[in-house]
Amino acid sequence: MLEEGHRLVALDTLLHPEALADLVIAQPRPLEPAENVALDGWVRGGGHLLLFADPLLTTESRFALGDPRRPADTVLLGPILAHWGLALREGRESTGTPFPVEAPGELAPLPGGPRDCRIEQAGLIAACHIGKGFVLIVADAALLAPADGPDVAGRARSLRELMRRAFVH
Repeated sequence: MLEEGHRLVALDTLLHPEALADLVIAQPRPLEPAENVALDGWVRGGGHLLLFADPLLTTESRFALGDPRRPADTVLLGPILAHWGLALREGRESTGTPFPVEAPGELAPLPGGPRDCRIEQAGLIAACHIGKGFVLIVADAALLAPADGPDVAGRARSLRELMRRAFVH
């Protein structure tokens, strides 16, 4: 689904995001300070980001511990989220969500936090205008887990809608 109408490029670093048009980051490793600065500058300059940040990933990975392709079990994005005026907390109710979630987190504004940021779905989603750019943050990554059966079409629709929201501004 991610490849529909998009060219996927796997990145090892975010030190040079200026060549990117749209960016999806899902459950990244902890970012280096220079990567936080580069990502923030890219967004503020007009970049659009869809970020899946799950504080407690429940999906099994086919990659072994230590493999760089393995998603982090706990996302550690506190510095960049705090810079954008947000906090990510563990645990919230998972009822009434617009797509499947498992042990979702909760996004909340920090005191004096973002002025142009909407917290939606009881903290599951934050939609933020940052500088000239836009960030859509989802506090769960279960939507990206492998799925079979009738749920696949619904997951694809949900992902398409999140991508549309993140990249059409």
